[in-house]
Amino acid sequence: MDLTLSLILQIFYVIANLALISLGLAIIFGMMRVINLAHGEFLMLGGYTVVVATNNGVNLWFAMLVLAPVVVGAIGVVVERLLIRWLYGRMIDTLLATWGLSLFFIGIITTIFGASTSTTISPPLGVVSIGEYTSSGYEMLLIGITAGLLVAVYLVLKYTALGLVARGTMQNPDMAAALGVSTSRIYMITFGLGAAISGFAGGLLAPVTGVLPTIGAIYIAKAFITVISGGASILAGTASASILLGGINGVVTFLTGPTLGEVALLAAAIILLRFMPTGITGRLFRKSQ
Repeated sequence: MDLTLSLILQIFYVIANLALISLGLAIIFGMMRVINLAHGEFLMLGGYTVVVATNNGVNLWFAMLVLAPVVVGAIGVVVERLLIRWLYGRMIDTLLATWGLSLFFIGIITTIFGASTSTTISPPLGVVSIGEYTSSGYEMLLIGITAGLLVAVYLVLKYTALGLVARGTMQNPDMAAALGVSTSRIYMITFGLGAAISGFAGGLLAPVTGVLPTIGAIYIAKAFITVISGGASILAGTASASILLGGINGVVTFLTGPTLGEVALLAAAIILLRFMPTGITGRLFRKSQ
């Protein structure tokens, strides 16, 4: 029984991890149709924000929960104003531009902090005993935070004026502009929100994964696999793909090890897209948000 509970908690953590690193990308790609290859670097910048802040005496929780999303969100707004705003509707151009932006961020961080040493922060909360087994208290907290974040984004998109205007603008920008909506401002806010969520995720994961200038490459592969497998529906797609792929990854990792666990995740995504080219939500529940 103890082993089963420990395994379930580990699977839940893998699912939460996938959802956490994918949600910011789901907003930017799913709503704005911008292929953001710098998404992994937004996560990385969130991690470095936490590291720099805590090394200068800032409380760890304040750095993770407040500074990381604020700093990376502000960077996202600047990126949208200076670069992305000129490329809407040109997916290949945004792909190339954000790839260059990714290399730029990696180069800047490498120059400042170096390339070879992983910067680590000890995870808070210690361990939780489950009979003969133990589980990380911080990983359990991340499960709850991820669930809360998904609910918060759903409520904002579904029940606030900003969410309504943002969804309407992405679906029909010409009509939104005709009704007096500043579409340029909405694009900026939406991109900034996606970047802030990515920074929030990177800050939360920094104590677990450590931080390297190139760690974004690890994040972005899983994030894109999850978002594409989920389909067009932002929240339902991210959640359903995270549950499916994270569950497979967690079980295979437990049985065989992390390497085959990653292989199983990729294989599951390939098989899924072979039979559901539009993703899970594109096939099963088109109207979900």
